[in-house]
Amino acid sequence: MACLRPAPPTPTAQNLLLLVSELVTNARRHAGTVTALHLSADRRDIHVTVDDPSPAHPQDRSPDLSGGAGGIGWPMIRRLARTLTVHTQPGGGKSIHATLPR
Repeated sequence: MACLRPAPPTPTAQNLLLLVSELVTNARRHAGTVTALHLSADRRDIHVTVDDPSPAHPQDRSPDLSGGAGGIGWPMIRRLARTLTVHTQPGGGKSIHATLPR
């Protein structure tokens, strides 16, 4: 974030950290690992792409508010992101691309 000029406002930086954390956590939890993490920015948006080896797309689940079974991360990701796409990769796995307004 320190390399972005102008630097994004604090709420944007916090949302970006939360979005990346949730995407990486979900990839580790549901696919076993993250195969790539890409961050970039243009004048309008900050772009985040997380790749993992599972072809399964994220599914909505009823949240477990006791903290045991999850179901909270994907809805949070959907609310934080301006745009969100999931693409199956030709060699297997998937890429999840999210943008945040800068």
